[in-house]
Amino acid sequence: QVQLVESGGGLVQAGGSLRLSCAASGRTSSTYAMGWFRQAPGKEREFVAAITWSGGTATTDSVKGRFTISRDNANNTLYLQMNSLKPEGTAVYYCVARGYASIPIRQVEYAYWGQGTQVTVSS
Repeated sequence: QVQLVESGGGLVQAGGSLRLSCAASGRTSSTYAMGWFRQAPGKEREFVAAITWSGGTATTDSVKGRFTISRDNANNTLYLQMNSLKPEGTAVYYCVARGYASIPIRQVEYAYWGQGTQVTVSS
């Protein structure tokens, strides 16, 4: 099993920045690919970004140029740097992981999920 614990969420004004972190523990050999999803109030959960073990990334178009995903394999930690935040970025952000190398955008492809961290962007 893999445990994922997110941190770094909070309240920020539009245009501000936050950095989310996700600490992985347990069977970290099952975290070849990791990523972030988010769920805004009243909306379906959506893909944000993902990263392979070797650093290949995929990012949804709505956050390209503003969000950067990265990972520290030595410390089993995933990050999401979020700049120029917009009110529509208000959501619960979930850290995910899977034991395969590819980085799909469908949430069903990820076996491990964190509890989520709330990000609120005020206008």
